[in-house]
Amino acid sequence: MQYLLMIYSANGAAPEYNTPEFGKMMEGYQSMTAEARDNNVFEGGNPLQGTETATTVRIRNGKTEITDGPFAETKEQLGGYYLLNCKDLDEALSYAAKIPTAEFGSIEVRPIWDMTAG
Repeated sequence: MQYLLMIYSANGAAPEYNTPEFGKMMEGYQSMTAEARDNNVFEGGNPLQGTETATTVRIRNGKTEITDGPFAETKEQLGGYYLLNCKDLDEALSYAAKIPTAEFGSIEVRPIWDMTAG
């Protein structure tokens, strides 16, 4: 079953770029990704650009509204994701716990609804 692991953290919560702590965090990401690839569960994943680059689209009363910024005003912002094909939720959760951002943010794990299954 496919699971989407969504990576959230507050702006400024991650280690600062180009510091030893940032390098250690990136090594953790590389390690987790390599393990998922080696175990043939990795199907995709990417970091996202900052929320300042977001654009939100809404349709209200038949009219398209386009606004700059993320969908919701929250402390934690979606910063990236993994798409994994795991045997069950427990396996997906074990990978989520290996994502370095879990130490200062949160990882939301959700199963993908297979619309092709009959």
